[in-house]
Order: sequence, then structure tokens, then C-alpha cells
Amino acid sequence: MHAITIPEAGGPEALVWAEVPDPVPGEGEVLVDVVASAVNRADLLQRQGFYNPPPGSSPYPGLECAGRVTDIGPGVSGWKIGDEVCALLAGGGYAEQVVVPAGQLLPVPEGVDLVTAAALPEVTSTVWSNVFMISHLRPGETFLVHGGSSGIGTMAIQLAKAVGARVAVTAGTKEKLDFCAELGADILINYREQDFVEEIKNATERAGADVILDNMGAKYLDRNVQSLATNGRLAIIGMQGGAKGELNIGALLTKRAAVTATSLRGRPAEEKASIVAAVREHVWPLIAAGHVRPIVDQTVPMSDAATAHRVLEESNHIGKVLLVR
Repeated sequence: MHAITIPEAGGPEALVWAEVPDPVPGEGEVLVDVVASAVNRADLLQRQGFYNPPPGSSPYPGLECAGRVTDIGPGVSGWKIGDEVCALLAGGGYAEQVVVPAGQLLPVPEGVDLVTAAALPEVTSTVWSNVFMISHLRPGETFLVHGGSSGIGTMAIQLAKAVGARVAVTAGTKEKLDFCAELGADILINYREQDFVEEIKNATERAGADVILDNMGAKYLDRNVQSLATNGRLAIIGMQGGAKGELNIGALLTKRAAVTATSLRGRPAEEKASIVAAVREHVWPLIAAGHVRPIVDQTVPMSDAATAHRVLEESNHIGKVLLVR
């Protein structure tokens, strides 16, 4: 088969479409013929040499895919050859075929085509696990998501609105904020022109946000804590603004607030399977009912993954960028 390989870390040009050995499913695994994958910022880090795949996983980038089951390993039940699926991966989505633990497979949701389904596994698993399973966002609470027009952000807006939360977003352009508003965002904050701490306090009668989903890390740490309400929960899922910051423990104590930080890629298979099962139970019906939809900005041929990486680095897109075969 062919896959995107990274012979040497570097810029987008480091991505090379090359012939590689065919994968073979083992115990509890299935083989998926990939129709589409999606580009995530973790893939950019891997290309740059900063985020290696977990031991034993595929060396190729790609944390999600959609396609058809073509082979089934020992000990797998509930799936058959020919099933159209999407999958959460530890790697290997930028390829013609990928082996997937059966617990990380999802059926393509009703009303979503097979290519577009590649935009779903990573964002739904990330948002559901952090915002709902860990941070327990509830109806009537105020939820702030940074990068509201991103793949994570567009999904977070829709899921938070679906459970009856009030949603605030940050984004860097009017176009992006307008799109967030179309998805249901109530409080729109241009981080280039406005201080999100003050905007959140003004919009909540100085109470603050009950849950914050943050992709910036160190750069926003202190300001996120300032923005939290009493009993607020800050969920950190990225380090685009740096890895090390100063945490005001006194402010956390006063607010009885919590800070969590998680990654999805390196979790044990049983934890991923639990998250995927929760997504199938809670999110898939919302998609089937039309309350939530994947947002795709553009598609790019998989062999030209370098172009898709440049799109993400320029950060002018809204939603997901897909790689298609």
C-alpha cells in the first residue's frame, strides 16, 4: 500500500507519499480500507518531530479516518467485511489501509457521507470526553471554547448548545465569529481586539465561565483561571501557546475550581474504547437527528498532504481539512 511517510522531520515538504508494507490485523483488530482521513494539529507536531506515535502504533500520521472494513482479526465481533466505518486512531490515517482496534470503530452516522465521516472521530471523542465526561457541562451553564472556528471548536459549540448550555467563543476574525454564531454561539469574542476575561465577566454579570475548553496552554493559563466561575472547570487539550505557565493556586482555592489536562492519542485502548462507546451513545443520535453536523472546510488529495498541512498552519480555515484518496 501507499502512505504518507516522514523520512526526516521538517516542514510540509517532509511528508512523502511512499510505498510501505501492508498492515495485518491482529487479535481484536480490523483492517480498514481508508477513503478519507483528517488533518489535526497533532499531525503537524509529529511532522516536526515533536510528537511521536505511542509505542506499537502506526508510524504514519493521521488520528482518524473513514473507510470500509476489508479484514477482521481474531476475537472481533459486531463488525463484518464491507461495513462503512470511521475510526479513532493512534496513527496511520494518512494511508490506503490502517489497522484499528475494534473498540475504536464507529459506524458512519445516519445522514453523513463516508468521506465527511472522517471529520468526526477525533473531535467528537475529544469534546465529549473533556467537556462532558470530565468537566460535566450541564444545561444552563456558561461554556467558553477557545478557537471556536476550529474542528474542535465547531463541534464543541454544537454539542454544548445541544445540552442547553450558553456558549462563548474566541476567534480571530469576524468571518470566523459569524460562523460560530450560525452554529449557535451566544457570546462572540475577537481575541485580537478584545480581552476575553473581561468579555466573559461582562456577559455573565461577573460570574465567569463554568467550563472552559482551552487549546492554548501556558499563554492563556492565568487568564483562563481568572475567567472561571466558582466551581468552574478548565480543560486543557493543547499547548499552542506554550507548555509551561504559572498557576495561581490561591485563585483556584477561592473559586473551588479545577484544572485538568488530557491527551487522547496516548491513552490505553480500553480508555479509548470507553470514550468511543460514549460518543456512539450520546453524539451519534444528535448527528442523525440533524442537531450536530461535521464542519468541513476543504478536501485535499491524500498524496498531497503537504498542502493540507500548509492550510492548517495558515489558520484561515473553518472546521476540518480532509485528505481523500
